[in-house]
Amino acid sequence: MAMGTNNDRLMSDINVTPFVDVMLVLLIIFMVTAPMMTQGVDVALPEASSEALPSEQEQLVVTIDKTNHVYINNYQVPLDMLQEKLVKVLDGRTDREVYFRADKDIAYGIAIHIMSEIKGAGVTNLGLVTVPSDQNKEDKNPTG
Repeated sequence: MAMGTNNDRLMSDINVTPFVDVMLVLLIIFMVTAPMMTQGVDVALPEASSEALPSEQEQLVVTIDKTNHVYINNYQVPLDMLQEKLVKVLDGRTDREVYFRADKDIAYGIAIHIMSEIKGAGVTNLGLVTVPSDQNKEDKNPTG
């Protein structure tokens, strides 16, 4: 009578080492690609020849893009709810300062309407965001 050995049994234990290796690789890939996936609101700002203002803290920014969508710090807000949302956001803040970014191709009347909504929310200081004009272009490319 032959004695059978237990070597023929299947191993039911999970080998964790390859599993951990794959998870670490995936974690590194997601950590590297996650910052690249965030994007802001695309706005073509008008140019101006003024100095940049110093900023020590994160500012509240209201943006309108060329398709007339309104955003509060990259969060889209319906235009008719702008004043109400700003009142709620400004409720817990000590400074009542807002920066307004408008695409250079929007109608003047729409920009004024949004500025009046912002002021109606109780904003004391309203700043307009522009892009610095390139003075070097005019020096390098003389016309005439």
